[in-house]
Amino acid sequence: MKSRKQRVVVISFLICVLLCSCSSFDVSEYVKAVLDSSYKNQTEMYKELTGITDADARKIFQNNLDVTMQAFKSEKLSTELEMQYRELFGQILKQVKYSVGEAQKEKNGNYQIIVTIEPITLFDDTYYSFQTEAEVYAKNITDAVMNGEPMPSDEEIQEQVYQLYYNILKNAVDSGVKYGQAEDIKLHIEKKDIKTYEIRKEDLQKLDGKLISRKLLLEDEHS
Repeated sequence: MKSRKQRVVVISFLICVLLCSCSSFDVSEYVKAVLDSSYKNQTEMYKELTGITDADARKIFQNNLDVTMQAFKSEKLSTELEMQYRELFGQILKQVKYSVGEAQKEKNGNYQIIVTIEPITLFDDTYYSFQTEAEVYAKNITDAVMNGEPMPSDEEIQEQVYQLYYNILKNAVDSGVKYGQAEDIKLHIEKKDIKTYEIRKEDLQKLDGKLISRKLLLEDEHS
């Protein structure tokens, strides 16, 4: 790993700005369709609102996974382990929890809407377990080398640490994802022209950052 430090995987999703061009515009329905397509791979409502093809609609969810997997571009992991992480992250994405409220129209034709989220706490819940098991793994390597065994390569150590973390996350997901305290996020839906509306990008980024808590991971990164 970089700087020989143990790193953990942080989910960071880039949500593309999605547009709606329809004659009858239901703001709450539109926002839910955007979120369902982005996180849950549920595309029916979004296709109905926008008229895009099934293939294009399903690319939205896959693009989110692609961005998540960018974290592995600089890591020399096996293809098998990368695919295991991709499948796991897909499972996590589909379990994010949100509810969309009623839209409030503004004088300028724009809208505001409250989305209530309950953050997934998976990464916080497993943080200390991973730290403990990683320390045990490091000690085992040290003991083995002291007893005359060859030192594993950086790539071998990296693969094993990521495999260890994957196993912890997978076990936690299989046991049932947990959620934190509910929080309201305000989204602004802005009119771009006579038929086109757009969810403010900054609002989507804020919502995205709240859906999956990574408080302890961020504290570790900045320590």
